[in-house]
Amino acid sequence: MRPPSSGSEVPGGPAAGRAGAAFTEPATAPGEPGGGLFEPLSGGSAADAELGDRAWLRALLDAERALAVAGAGAGVVPAEAAEAIAKACEGADPDPAELGRRSTGAGNPVVPLVRELRAGLPAEIARWVHHGATSQDAMDTAASLVARRALGPILADLAGAADACARLAEAHRDTVMAARTLGQQALPTTFGLRAAGWLVALDEARQGLHEVAATRLAAQLGGAAGTLASLGDAGPEVARRFAAELDLPEPTVPWHTARARVAELAGAAGVTLGVLGKIALDVTLLAQTELGEVTEAAEPGKGGSSTLPHKRNPITAVLVSAAARRAPGLVATLHASMAQEHERATGAWHAEWEPLRELLRLLGGAAARGRELLDGLEVHPDRMRAGLDATGGLLMAERITARLAGALGKAEASDLVQRLSHEAAGSGRPLRELLLADPVAAELGEAEIGELLDPGGYLGSAGVLVDRALAAHRERSIRERSDG
Repeated sequence: MRPPSSGSEVPGGPAAGRAGAAFTEPATAPGEPGGGLFEPLSGGSAADAELGDRAWLRALLDAERALAVAGAGAGVVPAEAAEAIAKACEGADPDPAELGRRSTGAGNPVVPLVRELRAGLPAEIARWVHHGATSQDAMDTAASLVARRALGPILADLAGAADACARLAEAHRDTVMAARTLGQQALPTTFGLRAAGWLVALDEARQGLHEVAATRLAAQLGGAAGTLASLGDAGPEVARRFAAELDLPEPTVPWHTARARVAELAGAAGVTLGVLGKIALDVTLLAQTELGEVTEAAEPGKGGSSTLPHKRNPITAVLVSAAARRAPGLVATLHASMAQEHERATGAWHAEWEPLRELLRLLGGAAARGRELLDGLEVHPDRMRAGLDATGGLLMAERITARLAGALGKAEASDLVQRLSHEAAGSGRPLRELLLADPVAAELGEAEIGELLDPGGYLGSAGVLVDRALAAHRERSIRERSDG
């Protein structure tokens, strides 16, 4: 019987296997994701426990255990040997640093790990360790396990962040604020619509990650050249059992040098980090002193400055932004590694391991911080309204132009309102005053001009769009609960 999973389950997806309690992740230390001087600033989430050296070793041992069990099930490995190998894998506790030093001879940690396993078993059992596999089979399968286990808490944090966006969108459906294009105030919008945009982007991004986790993180078993030759006629059966033992998808053929799966994972992670980065950037801009339209939740010791005691920096958003800015280079490295020679790469495969781990670590940290940011975000409708009023009505120039176009024609109306707008901006006089003083525009009357200058009356379909986003999120949440 397969041992229960120790990895986080992907919502709606199968559980991963485990290699035993010996690989419970210890407190983080320098060199491990989440430890050291800088790592907690960009990682530090629950996903870190699934990405450290011991997590990788746990996944490698999972693969070796599953291979022995699959071989026994297909009749190519003696049952007693498979049982002994499984117990050895579950109880093994190699030192990651020492294994890493011994990896340089073969270029990967599987070779010294297999040697260590074999050294602890009787010769008649040891010969069956790693039977039918090549080092890349173990590494690629471990990478799939590591990624899926890390995506469990990442997807949970992304779901929490999306729920927080939904609450903001609903609470501020009609909270009027200035929309900004090219850094300048453009037209009125609502904070609810801004949050709805975040919500839809998060839901779409995490759906992409979920699909990769559920369908593309496959097992790998092809043997030395992808033919499964050393397993004879039983090769396909062993490969099927191997994937089933780990609850990973079984690929149609080995994917040793067909790296679309890794690239798709990188792409989905990069897109999600980009979405989180956009949200963080918006928060950072809206939290500027001159605007103050939102602020991060106040926490003792958070957001302070080393020299300026008055400051309340949006530090959570800043750290999310920093993680997002590092993602494109990592994604590019993984995509650049797709072109690989013949049946085994000469370096491109090896180039994947560290960028993949770092990308997932950054994603985990950004997802957790994004959830924290959105859960505690403080919205200030009064500052949003003050920002609109400070323009003296200039944001409503488009609406005024449209109203005057019926009588003057579009070109003349545009010229008139543009002239009055420029005068208002240059003189500091309200647009309302200049409209009432203009003999043509004044014909609209004071009451209608006042109505046309009300930002709340020119929101288009903002409310409807918010409602659509919320409905789609509710439907997605219902599906996720039923699938889970």
